[in-house]
Amino acid sequence: MDNKLLLIILDGVPWRNFRRLFGNLEGWVDSGEARVWKHRAVLPSISASCYASIHTGVVPAEHGCTGNGNVFRLGHKDVFSQVRDGGGVTGAVAHSFWSSFFNRHPYDPVRDVEYDEPESATINHGRFHSMTGYGLVNQMTPSDVDLFGTLTNLCLRFGLNYGMLHTCTLDCMGHRFFHDCQEMDHACFVMDEMLAPFIIKWREMGYEIIVTADHGQDERGHHGGRSPLQQETALYYFGDATGPAEDVVIDQLQLAPTILSRLGAPIADTMKAKSFLS
Repeated sequence: MDNKLLLIILDGVPWRNFRRLFGNLEGWVDSGEARVWKHRAVLPSISASCYASIHTGVVPAEHGCTGNGNVFRLGHKDVFSQVRDGGGVTGAVAHSFWSSFFNRHPYDPVRDVEYDEPESATINHGRFHSMTGYGLVNQMTPSDVDLFGTLTNLCLRFGLNYGMLHTCTLDCMGHRFFHDCQEMDHACFVMDEMLAPFIIKWREMGYEIIVTADHGQDERGHHGGRSPLQQETALYYFGDATGPAEDVVIDQLQLAPTILSRLGAPIADTMKAKSFLS
């Protein structure tokens, strides 16, 4: 496998915050180096359910994860397993739910916090954090620049064909402060500023990049239901592929087959949605 792609998931960012507050990403859209579409999450639009759907390409009613309290080793084929089937190397820097879903469950904070398993059928190189103790007063989130640096380290050391990064910072900030406030404006600005130099570096390393969120958040910092603020986020693409018209809404189930098609990996029979890039 020669192609390379990184999926960057900034948890819990509604469409309006991406388009209003991420000046670097929007600047690349203006210059033509990136394209952006609206991206609609599955239902329920809750984090764990969306994580599972992004990588399996099936709805929660099918894969069985109905919320954050129902995390287990998924049975469906997923992006990691299909990249491995295609001969690629995979890596993930993410919340521990991803390790449980796609590697092994339950998550063990000693065994699974950091592993390099070249023969794994799913995630070869994992760096995970659990956010144990998370609450309104203490977010328990790592610095995002450390997460971006860790993913870059894995790419350089192990030659990842597919790398996935997931950060909960903005989701936690949204639950804490809601979205129409100075604190959230600043948090989005900081995220955009920290991410931008890594976008440049990853592109120089030959990676196509997708930046998106798993879901949005509404005026009260809530998500899980159907409202546009809860379901709708943005998806930015950096690469040479051809995409749909700018007013097309990307269905979350399209991410898995799209990623696999860009990498030249086999698409599982259970992934019925069509790729939005060609």
